Amino acid sequence: MAQVPATKKMKRRALRLAAAVSPTLAGKLSPVASERAALALRVATTGRQRPRAEQVVFLIPLVGPHHVGDWEAVIARLAQTLESFRRQQGAWKAVICCQERPPLPAALAADARISWLPFDDPTPGNDKWRKLAALCDHLGKIVTTPSYVMSFDADDLLRDGTVAEMLERQEAGYLVEEGYVMDHATGDVALAGPPTAALPLRKPFWKLCGSCLALHHDPALPQSADFLREMTQHEHRMFPYLAALAGRTLVPFRTPAVLYVLNHGENFGARRGRVGFKTRFVQRFRIADATEVSQVAEAFPAP
Repeated sequence: MAQVPATKKMKRRALRLAAAVSPTLAGKLSPVASERAALALRVATTGRQRPRAEQVVFLIPLVGPHHVGDWEAVIARLAQTLESFRRQQGAWKAVICCQERPPLPAALAADARISWLPFDDPTPGNDKWRKLAALCDHLGKIVTTPSYVMSFDADDLLRDGTVAEMLERQEAGYLVEEGYVMDHATGDVALAGPPTAALPLRKPFWKLCGSCLALHHDPALPQSADFLREMTQHEHRMFPYLAALAGRTLVPFRTPAVLYVLNHGENFGARRGRVGFKTRFVQRFRIADATEVSQVAEAFPAP
């Protein structure tokens, strides 16, 4: 299973306009599977009160040891990601999907909020999207109460307080518009965010990193898990569009919520040859003020 191509921008616009009039009308415009799932969720939730979310669920597709050169380094970065969850206030759980159970440090291995979903599909090639599909299919077994669901890469870090913010605000979904990108090779850090008059070429974080969207999930609606499954088969740049097509209004986090680390040797993007422009992004928008760099380090402390 390969990543599903993005819908052309003109068709996205047409589908959104049609859906605002009638999901049935939009359904006549040859939507792909993710768009059909979005429209079905839109219909299922129209006029339905959204139940209060009680927890945040992180879905982590972990690269298999046979695809990397330094499995121990991968596990060390995964441990840092999980520690950023453990610092959160509020209920959460994380599910890691991989061919082998990751050998986590004792404290993490003993944490009942962290679980492993075995993956045994032998199909050759990149398996990230098949793992995401398996994780979404697994939701029915682990999520019985309304929750926020967020796919999260195993080498990103979550800012302290982010889970609490989601559970306090109770929005339909959260989009990481602002977040930090760090070049591990140089130690430089840049703030990704919407372009401004002063920074017209800057990009929002969700265009750079897949750990960028948390959506309300109601396990009582089968359309909800179906939509999450189909949405995550696309590149993250499609996420806001698909959420909007599903009738979900996304709000940005109050502060930069995620730290994305590049060039550490085992980035997923590096295996696809797609890190170069992000490295250039960090250099273009590098934070030069030492105090601000120190504040980033405080917001995303190393374990």
